[in-house]
Amino acid sequence: WYVQDLSKDLPSEQGLNAYEPPVTTRVYATDGSLMAEYARERRLYLPIQAIPDMVKNAFISAEDKNFFTHPGIDFMALGRAIATNLRNLGTGRRQVGASTITQQVAKNFLLTNERSIDRKIKEAVLSLRIEQAYSKNKILELYLNEIFLGLGSYGVA
Repeated sequence: WYVQDLSKDLPSEQGLNAYEPPVTTRVYATDGSLMAEYARERRLYLPIQAIPDMVKNAFISAEDKNFFTHPGIDFMALGRAIATNLRNLGTGRRQVGASTITQQVAKNFLLTNERSIDRKIKEAVLSLRIEQAYSKNKILELYLNEIFLGLGSYGVA
């Protein structure tokens, strides 16, 4: 009941279809040469086919080893994270997370960065919906084009 109540006001996962990253404005000279680029963030969007397998595999290995086998939530990783965090309570150690790539897409594209149990539940529900609506390759493409890499850099392009 509680999850159902939280889910009723969620944004639609179909909103991912309308995603357009902030673009860089390019100014060209009459001879076609690039004169300048203007943007708050430098972003180029790459289709999944243009991203090298080594890059895709590196992110999957680091972020979500079971990406191609879970339904949007990695229940084994979630169980491990809960057990580890309970063991580490009061020790001052940093909490361990278990967000999948799909959950990060749900958070980054459709939700806020609020840190709460309610937001995590919404993220989980949206992740299951996203997995039903999109292929793993599309989810990975969105993730790899949106991930913040530091110093104003977003995406792997």
